[in-house]
Amino acid sequence: MHAMTPTTPVIHSDPEILGGTPVFVGTRVPVKTLLDYLEAGDSLDEFLDHFPSVGHDQAIATLELAKEMLMAYANPAR
Repeated sequence: MHAMTPTTPVIHSDPEILGGTPVFVGTRVPVKTLLDYLEAGDSLDEFLDHFPSVGHDQAIATLELAKEMLMAYANPAR
């Protein structure tokens, strides 16, 4: 498996897939499911075991994207 690059989409939203819920690219697994697992105290490995269609690199890239978005929100450019 290759590492995700910043230009490789890791999540997407399509009205034809789960009504437009953001999912991991190439799957029908909602991104919210990963966040729900982590919020409940489950490990990333447990999530990946339950959703083998989501790759480790894909999950990490999604968490990195969420972190970047939160940091940008918390520290708006002036």
